[in-house]
Amino acid sequence: MPDKILKLGEGVEGLFIKNTRFNTTRISANFYLPLNAETVAEYALLPFILTTCSKKYPDFSRLNYKLNRLYGASLDASAEKYGDYQLLRITLSVINDRFSLDEESLARRGAELLCGLIFEPSTENNAFLKADLDREKRKVIEHIKGEFSEKRVYAKNRLIEEMYKGEAYGLPKCGSIEGVEKITGESLYFAWKKMLETAFVRFHVVGSEVPQGLFEVITEKFSKVQRENIIEPTKTMPTLARTRSKTITENIDVNQGKLVMGFSSEVYGNDDESLSLLIAGDIFGGGPYSRLFSFVREKMSLCYYCSARTIRQKGLLTVESGIEAENAEKAQKAILNQLKIVKAGKFSDFEFESSKKSICDSLKGYNDSQQSIDMWYALKINNDEIYSPEDIAEKISAITREDVIKAAEGIRLHTVYKLLPLEAKESEGK
Repeated sequence: MPDKILKLGEGVEGLFIKNTRFNTTRISANFYLPLNAETVAEYALLPFILTTCSKKYPDFSRLNYKLNRLYGASLDASAEKYGDYQLLRITLSVINDRFSLDEESLARRGAELLCGLIFEPSTENNAFLKADLDREKRKVIEHIKGEFSEKRVYAKNRLIEEMYKGEAYGLPKCGSIEGVEKITGESLYFAWKKMLETAFVRFHVVGSEVPQGLFEVITEKFSKVQRENIIEPTKTMPTLARTRSKTITENIDVNQGKLVMGFSSEVYGNDDESLSLLIAGDIFGGGPYSRLFSFVREKMSLCYYCSARTIRQKGLLTVESGIEAENAEKAQKAILNQLKIVKAGKFSDFEFESSKKSICDSLKGYNDSQQSIDMWYALKINNDEIYSPEDIAEKISAITREDVIKAAEGIRLHTVYKLLPLEAKESEGK
């Protein structure tokens, strides 16, 4: 269970999540910044370059040696989309002090290392070093290319791009290859300064106790930064309904077609406002009890896979399916028919109760790893209250069929994206 949020500075918070099940302490720095076409690539690169070197440890060999001296401490970095914002995460995990032979706290030393990476990067003349920058740019470009190679990911990304053209959420989380290639040492240095000055920041500690003096160190570090125009990461725009849905078809060299559908919802927002949408989406296309799995995939055999997912903060529901090209129209009609059934409340008590039980069971799993529980709270920044997985399970249990039907009634088809083989295009022209 989390303790109360501590204010460490202007727009900087600390949160201790007490968990005695593990032999390590996990410390994460979470930076929330707006998704913007001009800055998305640079911001996405920052966590990765900051965790490979610093002023004190200017190359990864020396940094890795330091981590080994901390009994094999581990560093991790990620860049995620969180509503209309980027979430940049830098995380350090170190074994608990009771296992150390040293007198000085390992967790405290790890926290100092983490702060050094964030506040004292390896730079020269107000620029990141070219060798470090080129290495990380190459990695990001390979990641972006890899998403194109994984056609299921590519199709989902294309749907989001088409649904949110001209909007923040339509941007890829790491930017484009062109955007990455344009990054310079100077522009990345400016982005780093901007991150420290304007991001909303929350530090998490997951473990048996807070390393002594950690939050005080963070307060002292940020007191030297001129914080202004700080981001408010709770203000995400909902998905607006379309009067008529649009369809995009792309033909490339693939064996299996992809049918991805995006829906808007009148229910959206934080956990107090949108849990009914979560259950509606799960009954529609969640587990093996769901309508899409039981009917579209199993009974009608129209898809290799077919599932639905909700992004409740955006009021977004997506359906992903793998299909044969000749079954695209049949599959689309069958999916919409199952949604119509859910809207009409014609799902069974078994489906309703199975969905609630499955969601509650999955919530129990968050406490099985520090990484999961850490990410849980990082993605709950828009809640007015700090809800644990157990709190949400209680709320799920209280939701009624009527709540689910009301949420389903507000779901509207927005965009359909089809990724089909080249021969499907040729056969249409004959």
